[in-house]
Amino acid sequence: MLVARHTASAHRTAVLLGAGSDAEDVIQEAFVKGYRKLSRYRGESSFRAWLLAIVANETRNLHRSRDRRYGLMLRAARVEPHPEVAEDNAVGAVLAGERRAALVRALRSLPARDRGVIVCRYFLDLSEEETVTMLGWPRGTVKSRTSRALAKLRGLLAVEEVSRG
Repeated sequence: MLVARHTASAHRTAVLLGAGSDAEDVIQEAFVKGYRKLSRYRGESSFRAWLLAIVANETRNLHRSRDRRYGLMLRAARVEPHPEVAEDNAVGAVLAGERRAALVRALRSLPARDRGVIVCRYFLDLSEEETVTMLGWPRGTVKSRTSRALAKLRGLLAVEEVSRG
């Protein structure tokens, strides 16, 4: 039941944190480790946050094992083009796709720590406390990093908007 409930979040986390095509392997390993360490879950945070912290660690292990210095930047999140555009005109669909692509490009260009906190808070919709658990950072660090990362992301999106014309 837990696997069924959390697979989508785990997969999205692995992909957004840079696992790319290896996301399935990462989440499988995370679920196995989570099962083996289930007795260590103390209930201090949600089970989802605890599990996603394992997924995040497994994603980092993937990059370390390949010894890629810029692993997270090179294998950043891929967004599959499945637009759920409510507008029924082609122009609206094209504009939505362009905005989504611009957001993904900007997200990819953020440093790994900034990208991680944005993914947790806004893509995975984790609470501040769940983000603290997942990333293993103090609450103040999560707050300040989120604020700075959002400012960087807004700046990158503004620069792209200006360059597009």
